[in-house]
Amino acid sequence: MDDTPQRFPDALPPLRSAALEAGFTMSCDERTGSLLAVLAAARPGGRILELGTGIGEGTAWLLSGMDQGSHLISVELDSAVQAVARAQLGSDPRVTFVTGDGGDWLEAYDGEPFDLVFADTWPGKFTHLDRALSLVTRGGTYLIDDLLPQSGWPEDHHDSVSQLLADLDARQDFHSVRLTWSTGLLMAVRTKS
Repeated sequence: MDDTPQRFPDALPPLRSAALEAGFTMSCDERTGSLLAVLAAARPGGRILELGTGIGEGTAWLLSGMDQGSHLISVELDSAVQAVARAQLGSDPRVTFVTGDGGDWLEAYDGEPFDLVFADTWPGKFTHLDRALSLVTRGGTYLIDDLLPQSGWPEDHHDSVSQLLADLDARQDFHSVRLTWSTGLLMAVRTKS
């Protein structure tokens, strides 16, 4: 069976061109993106949080799965990178872009919890993990990627990934599954408030 996605967001080609032009190499893998679209589609009227907009490919995948009643908040530290996503996707009223440190945003956020949290950057994954998980509603999904060795990983990053996985596996309020697929994923669903 071929696991190559069969449907792609309309915004993907210009985002990929912009990423290539900018030398941005950390965009969302298309298999992870297709999973994001399915997870977003499973939450009609859902509240979705993306930590790490990057150039906007993950954002485009999320938007492609969302219905008109859903809302996405996408947080990115690098304003120049996020500007590409804003230019391509900012006219969609279902998305709110926030430029700033993801950890600071997580600490300051006092709104409703989220049905889906995609942590694609350090805050919400390697830092501020407990805070990100606290923002997942009961029955909601937390997804992280880039858990398989990647070129450019810092020397001690393997240990950080191992510790993160152990921490998530030990939690009693989430049921999780590791997926040795795409860039290496972990998906967890909150089972207790």
